[in-house]
Amino acid sequence: MARASCNHIDAGGVSCKLGTRVLARLSMDSILLQSLPGGDLVQRGLDDLSKGVESEAALLVQIGAPRLRRLGFVIADTDSEPAEHRLYARLAVSEPDSAHSRYNALIRRLVSFERAFECAQ
Repeated sequence: MARASCNHIDAGGVSCKLGTRVLARLSMDSILLQSLPGGDLVQRGLDDLSKGVESEAALLVQIGAPRLRRLGFVIADTDSEPAEHRLYARLAVSEPDSAHSRYNALIRRLVSFERAFECAQ
C-alpha cells in the first residue's frame, strides 16, 4: 500500500493525501484540535488513516466521516464493510464482554468532539 503524505496548508492546518486523493484536511492546527474533547482520538484516527492503518481511532473517524466532512474535514470514502461493524468486531475480539460499552463510549467521544468543533468554528 502506498504511504500517505501530509503537508502543511494555510492557517497552520494539515492536508493528508494518498497519491492524488486527499484523506484529511484540518482547518485548525493539531494543538487546538487535541484541546477539544475527543480531539486526541480524532487526531490519532486521522493520522492512522493517512498511514493506511485500520485502528480503532481510524474506524471511529470513518464512522463520523459524514458529519466531519460537513465540518470541513476531507476524509476519503471506503468501499469495504461498514466501519461500525469493523470497529465492533475489533472491540469484541480484544474484550468480548465489554465490546458494547466500549463501542458506545467511543461513539460518545466522537459526538463530543463534533459538537465542540462546531462551537469552536
